[in-house]
Amino acid sequence: QKNSCVLPEDLKNFYLMTDGFQMTWSVKTDDTPMPLGSMVINSVSRLCRLGGSSMYTLPSAPTLADLEDDTDEEGNGDKPEKPHFDSRSLIFELDPCNGNGKVCLVYKHAEPVVSPDTEIWFLDRALYWHFLTKTFTAYYRLLITHLGLPQWQYAFTSYGVSPQAKQWFNMYKPITINTALLSEEADSFVNKLDPNKVFKSKNKTPVLKKKPPSQPPGSQKTQSSTTSAKTSSLAGNSSRK
Repeated sequence: QKNSCVLPEDLKNFYLMTDGFQMTWSVKTDDTPMPLGSMVINSVSRLCRLGGSSMYTLPSAPTLADLEDDTDEEGNGDKPEKPHFDSRSLIFELDPCNGNGKVCLVYKHAEPVVSPDTEIWFLDRALYWHFLTKTFTAYYRLLITHLGLPQWQYAFTSYGVSPQAKQWFNMYKPITINTALLSEEADSFVNKLDPNKVFKSKNKTPVLKKKPPSQPPGSQKTQSSTTSAKTSSLAGNSSRK
């Protein structure tokens, strides 16, 4: 009522279930837990509006609206029209991103009447806008998919994530950080494991039994003749007795 706008249906259903969302997770290094991932959706009371109000108490203090540059190219090609800090748009902070920027719910057409159409945009620390998704549901899926890794929103900017954040991506989300490589080579992340080679039974080499050395035929004849001679002599001895 204060801002004369209505929450989108999916975000309203989310707030009917829970007043905001925050989840953090850590990794253990040298037996010491270190906070790493953070997923945040501001509560309704912290759904603050960005734009017209000054950050200082001085009457002539600059505001975000003073940073508007009408020379920016709007909606050229496939690029969506960027939000405005002045009265043309209504901007609400969904996630402070631990100081790395702000994820915002944007009503891009607020004059003369606030349009119910909303989008999710990322405002980086240099106050440049980057489009994320058209709906809150799609953004929520992105948030969960990227595990709340540090600076994950910068993956949707032209300059990408920092080298330090890229190391965490390579460890926990290697496919996400290598989307360009994935689009160029569809099989680059396909498991090429060949089960026939992995589970192939090892063929045991048969142990050959050693055969006794074969005797030449002449020796066999000699043995047989000596055997017969012994038999005949024994027979003669017995007859003499």
